[in-house]
This record gives sequence, structure tokens and C-alpha cells, in this order.
Amino acid sequence: MPLHSRVKLLSEEDRALCDAAIFSGSKSFDAASRLLPRDVRTASRALYAFCRASDDLVDEGRMGRASIVQLRSRLNAIYGGALLTLPCDRAFAAVAHAYDIPKALPDALIEGFEWDENGRDYHTLDDLLGYAARVASTVGVMMAIIMGCRDEHGFARAADLGLGMQLTNIARDVGEDAGRGRIYLPLDWLREAGVSPDDLIAGCADEDAVATVTARLLAAADGFYVKALTGLGALPVNCRPAIKSAAFIYRDIGREIKTNGYSLTRRAHTSTVRKLALIAGATATPLNLRVDSSAPDRSTTFLVEAARMGRVRHEAATETGLARLLELMMTAEERRYQAGAAREQV
Repeated sequence: MPLHSRVKLLSEEDRALCDAAIFSGSKSFDAASRLLPRDVRTASRALYAFCRASDDLVDEGRMGRASIVQLRSRLNAIYGGALLTLPCDRAFAAVAHAYDIPKALPDALIEGFEWDENGRDYHTLDDLLGYAARVASTVGVMMAIIMGCRDEHGFARAADLGLGMQLTNIARDVGEDAGRGRIYLPLDWLREAGVSPDDLIAGCADEDAVATVTARLLAAADGFYVKALTGLGALPVNCRPAIKSAAFIYRDIGREIKTNGYSLTRRAHTSTVRKLALIAGATATPLNLRVDSSAPDRSTTFLVEAARMGRVRHEAATETGLARLLELMMTAEERRYQAGAAREQV
């Protein structure tokens, strides 16, 4: 399907609601997405609107486990071609079908939300990466599909970017999450630093000790950003500035966290002026076109494989469709030839 026709799959009303969702939900993603080509920008905002609405449904906590049941039912309806009432579902359905997004990816996203609903604990970094893979790398891989990535190493690096961004989010929200009775910092790391999880939730933990754990998490995030930025070479040229800018902006949140002294009460953010400077820097700095070909992180291997197999199925279906088209054309040509020969005999 030509790219320009994919944009038309969303109604003007649904598109406006998706734009409003990203503007109110993430100024960083909104700023970076403005650099994307129109069709990719529209699709990415539809993806964001669905993910955001799903996250909000679980975060509100009013429905409990029923929210997960509802999300799974809605996802089945989206992929089953049912009539959809929610704008974010209609928008995501259009994108999922137009870009052949494997259902395994949003399924994994909902699994991550379920982990939140269940109050799952994360004792090690590997445990936490399993969560980050589901709630963030899923989005990164779906974005890569929308942008036309065909390279499994490109999918792996998109997953790395999701890991880096989610670890940054966790580092930024340590105090806020603790206030809600949740801890995402690896519990083993906290104990090594002499921090009691109960004290962190109660608001009486040694902030300097917590800061060492937060700094350690940001160092891990930085490693994923380094690998992720090599994946830009697997993306179309006109998509690279936006993703590079998003990586620069999110990575800079880590700098703000450090500047704030790893405060548990002051939430780090990047000003509009700073975002514009980072975008300018991202577009001006040279791009390394050599994609890191190392294997995906263990936490994201299943996502990369799902994307790769989805691409294989898509290409096979495309080849089958082209073959059928050629067969029909040849059959029609043969019929014309036979008809012409019959007229000559008359």
C-alpha cells in the first residue's frame, strides 16, 4: 500500500484526538515527532494515543484487573476487524493493519501493564529490563515497523532505545513512584546501597544512598542509548532526525536528574528552549550509518523475533500478491492473443 494512502485511513476527528493526546501526554515525543514525514507522524501519533490511553486505564486503578481484561478484549477486536467505538482503538487499528504490526507486540505491551496491576517486584536489572521491554521497547519496535525498518539489527536497536528511555523514566520518577507505593529501582541494588524499600516508600530513606542507585540506573540507560543511536542507519533518511532528536531529548533528562541532585521531590524536565537546542544538535551532528549488529538484549529478543517474522510474512504476502497479479496479467494477455487469432481466422 503506498505511504500516502495510509494517512487517509484515519478520519480527521481521530487524527485530531491523537494529536491532542501526544501534546498533553509527552512534550518530548510531540517535539520530536514533528520532524517525521507526514504519514509516519500520523501513524506514530495514533500508536502513542492507543498506548497512552491503555496506560491511563491501568494507572487510574479504578477497574483493577478488569482493566487488563478490557484491554485484551479491545486488542482482539482491533485485530479481528470488529466495529470499534473508541477513537484511539480505531486509529491504532488503521495503523496496525496498514503497517502489518504483529499482534505479539501490543500483546506484550499489555502484559507489561498487567505486571504493574499485579504489583510485580524487580530485584535485578534483568528483572527490570523485562518490564521495560514490554512497556517501552514494544513501542520502539512498532515505531521501527511504521518507519519501514526491514533489518532485524535495526529492530534490536529500536528496542534498545525503548530500554534506555524507560530506565530514564524510572530514574526521573523514583520519588513519585515511591509515593504511590511502587518501586522500580532494582531491589537488590537498593539493599546493596543500604536502602530499605519500606523506608523509600515511607519517605524516610537516605537520599544520598538512593541517589547512588539512581545514578547506576542512568549509567545503564546510557549504554542502551549508545547502542540505539547506531540503529539510525537502518531507518529511512527522512525519519532519522526525529528519532535522533527523541534520543537526545530523553538522554538529556538524565543530565537534568543529576543537576537536580537526584532529588526525590523535584521532577526533572527539559525546557522548550533546551529541546530546540537538542533537536538542532541532533540534526547537525554527523550520523554513524554502521548499525551495531550485536544481538538484542535478552529482554527484547522475543520482540525482535516477532518483528522479523512479521516482516517475513509481509514480504511473502507481497510476493504472492505480485505473483498473482502477474499471473492474471499473463492470463488476460493470452486471452487477448487468442481472441485476436480467432478474429484473423474468421
